[in-house]
Amino acid sequence: MTHAGSTTVAEEFAQLAALARRCENELSPLVDEVAERTLETLRAGGTLLFCGNGGSAADAQHLAAEYVVRFARERAPLPAIALTVDTSILTAGGNDYGFDQVFARQLRALGRPGDLLFLHSTSGNSPNLLEAAKVAREVGVRTVGMLAKGGGALAPIVDHAVIVPTDVTARAQEMHLAVGHMICEYVDRAWPAPEA
Repeated sequence: MTHAGSTTVAEEFAQLAALARRCENELSPLVDEVAERTLETLRAGGTLLFCGNGGSAADAQHLAAEYVVRFARERAPLPAIALTVDTSILTAGGNDYGFDQVFARQLRALGRPGDLLFLHSTSGNSPNLLEAAKVAREVGVRTVGMLAKGGGALAPIVDHAVIVPTDVTARAQEMHLAVGHMICEYVDRAWPAPEA
């Protein structure tokens, strides 16, 4: 299935595979570090917080669910919140304070020192994520930027910048979700199984 000037499905798979290999070579130590930070956060009683816009909001919600419900095996539910899901908070905050404050406002209410915030952004330049990162620092919440396209303005202001080396939004989001799953898997393997 091809159209004039478009790539084939096989070529799309090849591009994704090449990007995955590049991420393996360039990002593995950093992803290991973020996975360990995630595990330490949960072991210390902290909460994982996730935010993003559009498809990245969907990734944030998806990954929060993996911790609260389960990922690959039975274990206790783990504290994780997607800041993208409460339409009343999002619309009230956007209306009263502006859309750039919708995540920052929630962080002021919910974020505690020792928590960990994942900011999902393919551009790294979304004003509401930049504001969230600033507030996270103020309230003692550590930050992970799941980024692409060079990292944008978020890269220098987060504690860990996981920058997928692509300018293609779809490929970046696919790799962000894959990396998020790898981190979940790391936590799953280390978390004690429930008692029988």
